[in-house]
Amino acid sequence: MYLALKEIRHEKLRYGLIIAMVTLIAYLIFILTSLAFGLAGENTQAIETWDAKSIVLNKDSNINLSQSTITNAQAKKDNLTSKESLIGTTPVVAKYKGKEKISALFLGTRKSDFIYKDLKVSSGHQFKGAHEVVVDQKFQESGYKIGDKLTLNSFGQKFKIVGFTKNAKLNISPVIYGALPSWKAIRGMDNAPVAGSAIVSRNAKYNAHNSNL
Repeated sequence: MYLALKEIRHEKLRYGLIIAMVTLIAYLIFILTSLAFGLAGENTQAIETWDAKSIVLNKDSNINLSQSTITNAQAKKDNLTSKESLIGTTPVVAKYKGKEKISALFLGTRKSDFIYKDLKVSSGHQFKGAHEVVVDQKFQESGYKIGDKLTLNSFGQKFKIVGFTKNAKLNISPVIYGALPSWKAIRGMDNAPVAGSAIVSRNAKYNAHNSNL
């Protein structure tokens, strides 16, 4: 121990550099861990605000929300309760003249479902019409305002921003909340017997073994 301390005092620069290197490595690990937790949070922000316990997908979706479709027959057979919401999701690119394009996720829901009823709007109001939407605050930070009319992908109908909401990200993409029929129109499935993409549940009705329809 004495010899070690003597060596450190004799080689101050060398051991100082070693301590500095260890400190920098620890700081780098801290930054990377914080970044990982931040990205993980943005993957599920919207789901956490729903207080969801399970999400039911089509059995052929390969556990991929964007690839899942729930038919009218499946939704009817499932006998949805007040603790379950039917949603439709599709990736979109939102644009408005003079503003930057934003890659987002359009999420259609029904006014009778808890996701719509419990959606907290930080400014503006909840969407009411088929061509109105509530968007994540990412749009507000990018200069979008209430009243702006978004073009989604190449879909002809524009959607008016009527409200902003916080913590609405899914798979890192900001969410655009709109009506479920609008989701079907954007997907080009107006006349298809499709009810939505998934069923979001607040109870433990589903588990890992029976979560697919």
